Amino acid sequence: MLNSKIMNKKIWLSLAHMSGVEQKFIQEAFDTNWVVPLGPNVNAFEKSLEDYLEENKKVVALISGTSAIHLALIQLGVGFGDEVICQSFTFVATANPIIYVNASPVFVDSEKETWNMSPDFLEIAIKDRISKTGKKPKAIIPVHLYGMPANMDAILKIANKYSIPVIEDAAEALGSKYKNKKCGTFGEFACLSFNGNKIITTSGGGALVCSTTEETIKTMFYATQARDDAPHYQHSEIGYNYRMSNICAGIGRGQMTVLDYHVARRREIHSKYSDKLSKLSGISLLENPSLDYQSNHWLTCVQIDSVKVGFTQEDLRLAMDKADIETRPLWKPMHLQPVFADSPFYGDGTSEALFEKGLCLPSSPVLSENDIDRVVNVIYSLSKTV
Repeated sequence: MLNSKIMNKKIWLSLAHMSGVEQKFIQEAFDTNWVVPLGPNVNAFEKSLEDYLEENKKVVALISGTSAIHLALIQLGVGFGDEVICQSFTFVATANPIIYVNASPVFVDSEKETWNMSPDFLEIAIKDRISKTGKKPKAIIPVHLYGMPANMDAILKIANKYSIPVIEDAAEALGSKYKNKKCGTFGEFACLSFNGNKIITTSGGGALVCSTTEETIKTMFYATQARDDAPHYQHSEIGYNYRMSNICAGIGRGQMTVLDYHVARRREIHSKYSDKLSKLSGISLLENPSLDYQSNHWLTCVQIDSVKVGFTQEDLRLAMDKADIETRPLWKPMHLQPVFADSPFYGDGTSEALFEKGLCLPSSPVLSENDIDRVVNVIYSLSKTV
C-alpha cells in the first residue's frame, strides 16, 4: 500500500523527465571547456533534430521559441507598416515578435475541429486586409496548439494562393504529424521550444527550422550579434544574442534519446484520460479529428459543459488546486488581451468559447497510474457534489 506522502504528493502539470545521459554531455562540455553559446553539443543537437524532422530541413538552436519567430520575421523582411496574420488562440510568445519588428498583428480565430487557425477566417482576413490597406500581409503564423496539428493543407493552399510565407509555431508539437509528415516541416520557417514543460527540454531554449542553407547561415549570423566577416568586430546590421548555450544543448542531446518515449507516454496518458472520463457526460477532450492528425498530446485538454456536468471550468480548477493538483486554463485568445486590444480580429467566437470552458490536465510522462486516478477522481467527486 502506498504511504500517505506518496498518495498526497503534488501533481504538476508538465514536469520534465530526464533520460539519465544528459549529465554525460554536460560533463563533456565542462571537461573540454566548451562553456559558451556554441560548441560540439550545439552542433550534435541540431543534427539530431534535423535527422528527426527529416524533409531536408536545417535547424539552428536558439535561446527560445520566441527568438526563433523573431528571426524568421526578420528574414522575411517584415517591418514597420507591415501586417502579420497570427492565430489568436495561442500563447503570447507567438504574437510578441510581430511587435519586436514594428509590424502589426492581425488575429484569426480557431476552427472547432483542431482549435487551430480557421482556414475560412484566414482567407477572409487576407481579403479584407488587402481591401483596407492596399497590400497583403507579409506572413502567416499558424500554431499547432497543445500538440494538435493545424489543418496545414488548407492553410498552405490559401498561403500559396496569395504568395504569403508561413511560419509554423510548432513549439508544442515536436513529434506530432499531419498526414504522416512531422509538424515543423510545413512552413518556410518553423519554431520549436524546449522550455522546461515541453516534450523535450534544454531547461530553456528553442530552435528555428529553416528550409535552405542560406536561411540557416543568416539565422546564425543574426543570432550571434550580426558580426561581419572581418578580423575585427564589425557590424553592418543589428544582431541579437540568441544562440543556445553548449551546456543547454547537452541537456537537449540527452533528451533526444527519450523523445519517442515522451511522445508515446503522453499519448498513452491522453488515452487513459479519455477512457476514464468517457462515462461522464459534459466532459470532452481535444481529440485527433481524423487519421490525418497524430497529436503528441503534449497536454491533455478538456472542455466542460457546465449544463450537462453540473460544474464549471473554474469549479474544477479550484477543486484540483485544493487537491494539490496543478491544472491550467486554456490560453486566453490574443484578441482578448489588453495589449492587443486595438488589433484586427476575424472570427466567430470559437476561441473565446474554448477559453471559457477549457482546462489543461496534468500530462507529464512521469505521471503514475495513481496520479492519473487522483485527477480523474477529483472530476468525478465534483460532479457528485453539485
